[in-house]
Amino acid sequence: MIRNAPIKRLEHGGLTVEGYSRAAVQTYWRIPELKLGFDLGAQPWDFMGTATWFVTHTHLDHIAALPVYVARRRLMKMEPPTIYLPEHAVELVERLLHVVSRLDRGRLPCELIAVRPGDEIELSRELVVTASATRHTVPSLGYLVWERRRKLKSEYQTLAGDQIRDLRLSGVEVTEERRIPLLGYLGDSEPHGLDAAPAMYEARILIAEMTFVSPSHRKEKIHKHGHMHLDDFAERRERFKNERLIVAHFSTRCNERQIRSLIEKAFPDLLDGRLHLWL
Repeated sequence: MIRNAPIKRLEHGGLTVEGYSRAAVQTYWRIPELKLGFDLGAQPWDFMGTATWFVTHTHLDHIAALPVYVARRRLMKMEPPTIYLPEHAVELVERLLHVVSRLDRGRLPCELIAVRPGDEIELSRELVVTASATRHTVPSLGYLVWERRRKLKSEYQTLAGDQIRDLRLSGVEVTEERRIPLLGYLGDSEPHGLDAAPAMYEARILIAEMTFVSPSHRKEKIHKHGHMHLDDFAERRERFKNERLIVAHFSTRCNERQIRSLIEKAFPDLLDGRLHLWL
């Protein structure tokens, strides 16, 4: 097996989170059970079979591998992938792919779909993805994957099966959609981008950036440049209802030992074991 980029894995609640993220280096995530990935800062060979990707923003550590990924799928005679990305970026990425195609002398077939804050993307009958605005130095989005279920409306739950059948046959809608937030992906954002999407705090798994952790890193400057600090998480400790909170995208200003030490000092219990450091 070709291994050309680091991959870490975490399994929880029937979902597998795979990928790697380091600020200004590379960010890429995949959830194979959902058949989708987030960001394309690099492209592990293992990820090539995933055909649907959601890009949060256009900084190179989140999008640089997009042409490589598309070219590999063409080389392997796979169907063109579908890539969702912020609306403003579609034309620019089309131009990028055109230039790379001329350099490479090969086609780069893919479907680029513009996404706006508030958009809903239906992946299947069971899954839908919603997009929310985040706050970064370029236009950026966060994504939330929901599981959709049909449940009998409360007013019909005491009825017998034949009565429910008769209502259905008469044209009455006896069920309603209920959504369960499965996985939230924040991307790069200062804290208000997270707060503006409260369902992120309820997702079974939340992947969030924690770029800065040191007390010497000034929060006002960090927020100005669209990032989060360890203190932002400490201030919101009680809001995180996630079964797993994955924090990543750490600055290279701190090594892994320093990052772990500072986070464990702020969260000695690691949020009752729910906080996972992607190191």
